[in-house]
Amino acid sequence: MRLAALLRSPVVALDAYYRDLAHLPLDERARANFDIPDALDDQLLIEQVRSLSRGQEVDIPIYDFAHYVRTPAVERVQAGEFVILEGLFTLHWEELRSLLDVKVFVVADDVICLGRRLERDIRERGRSRESVLEQYRLTVRPMAEKYVLPTRRFADLVLDGAVPIEQSVEAVLASTPLSSPVHKFGNVFCC
Repeated sequence: MRLAALLRSPVVALDAYYRDLAHLPLDERARANFDIPDALDDQLLIEQVRSLSRGQEVDIPIYDFAHYVRTPAVERVQAGEFVILEGLFTLHWEELRSLLDVKVFVVADDVICLGRRLERDIRERGRSRESVLEQYRLTVRPMAEKYVLPTRRFADLVLDGAVPIEQSVEAVLASTPLSSPVHKFGNVFCC
């Protein structure tokens, strides 16, 4: 968010693109594996990132994490000189990677990742501590090892998620090709 404020750019979070599970009973939705690339509507994501890179506005889905469904509402995102794409699987799809000028991978150790996830999921997603710990053990960490951590090789810049945010923002700005007419950023977090 700090980088977005400095660049006056929209942030597109991959979390908005989780597939709608409204067709399933709530208990089945709660057991779904959200830590695999197939959990996301990658075609819509790629289409919308492509539109933003052409200067077109898009309507980003809004996902309800407490009920595991897409809401009927959308968030209108205006294209800007910069677009920041944020999410675990940003570097997973080659087609999406090809749309990014600067690819950033942020890494942190498990203690930091788990702590941040606990705080976010309890505060923002209505989860219990026990459910977050179980999900982390059963799917989050194993799927990160399988799908997320290997995408680090596609990054132009690897940052330490434990350093002060100002230091990371400076590193991204220093690697930005400011002479390009349209800039697109992929920001991948491991937690």
